[in-house]
Amino acid sequence: MIGQLLRTPFTDLVGVLHPVVQTGMGWVSGPRLVSGTANAGGLGILASATMTFDELEKAIIEVKSRTDAPFGVNLRADAGDAADRCRLLIDYEVKVASFALAPKPELIARLKEHDVVVMPSIGAAKHAKKVAAWGADAVMVQGGEGGGHTGPVPTTLLLPTVLDAVDIPVVAAGGFFDGRGLAAALSYGAAGVGMGTRFLLTQDSAVPDAVKQLYLERGLTDTVVTAKVDGMPHRMLRTDLVEELEETSAVRRMGPTLRRTAAFKRESGMSWTELLKDGREMRKRQGRTLGQMALAANTPMMLKAGLVEGDTTAGVLASGQVVGVIDDLPTCEELVDRVVTQAAAELRRASAYVV
Repeated sequence: MIGQLLRTPFTDLVGVLHPVVQTGMGWVSGPRLVSGTANAGGLGILASATMTFDELEKAIIEVKSRTDAPFGVNLRADAGDAADRCRLLIDYEVKVASFALAPKPELIARLKEHDVVVMPSIGAAKHAKKVAAWGADAVMVQGGEGGGHTGPVPTTLLLPTVLDAVDIPVVAAGGFFDGRGLAAALSYGAAGVGMGTRFLLTQDSAVPDAVKQLYLERGLTDTVVTAKVDGMPHRMLRTDLVEELEETSAVRRMGPTLRRTAAFKRESGMSWTELLKDGREMRKRQGRTLGQMALAANTPMMLKAGLVEGDTTAGVLASGQVVGVIDDLPTCEELVDRVVTQAAAELRRASAYVV
């Protein structure tokens, strides 16, 4: 691992060597990948939305057994047990709480009382202003190039609007894979970058090798944004299954959706009452329609089929557009070292233009 070459408000805030974040990807960001990133000097983030409470506790313990470096946990702010999961972070002294949606002000305050850094992910400047006013320490902003749930605005346009709106550290995500991207983000005024697909395609990722090879074979136009999986825009690899979903009517999708919902209930250990409660919370906080709530359980089970079980005929593969420019599988240490080294070199090169 190389020494610190770039110091930013984010590295100071979190206590990591490098302004590089491995994002919390469901079924992908497990203890091995998170600890690999942490040991490389970046910030690894556990994805807890696809874990039961007990699985999350075990995962935190495993990460702490693998590294002494700071790491984070990504949480669903609208989950029924969000407060209990935050208590886990406090009890085990996890450094960062990352949220896919804005957590309530009282939850932010509770975490900050125990020196946990709060970093929600946001998709618009107004959302960044809201969570900053509530006390968030930093935000991650993902542009439309990113994988998984995404919005329509590219990072190059979204990032400056967020930077103009808040004075807390901003981590840019969506479209980043190398040191040139990190240098560009820092030049915009960001304090670091978040990468998902790039970390998925490392030796430390537990995604099956055959699936990784499928990613490596894809080009820049081989992803698609669809709402047919869970009712929300979701960027993933273009596969035969995704093409079929795009062409299938809502009525024909209902049977498989109900089966996957039942499978998610078994997997999560939740009761039907708890599932309905979570669904109502999604509708209240995200503005989802009844149809979108019915599809919500599709995502974790279809992602598990593809990313864990390697069954691309039954599962989907979340992916950012950067999949089209990735052609290798480095270790986390090799990846972080070269991203940071290249970024420092690019910033030095660009400084020569200043007169």
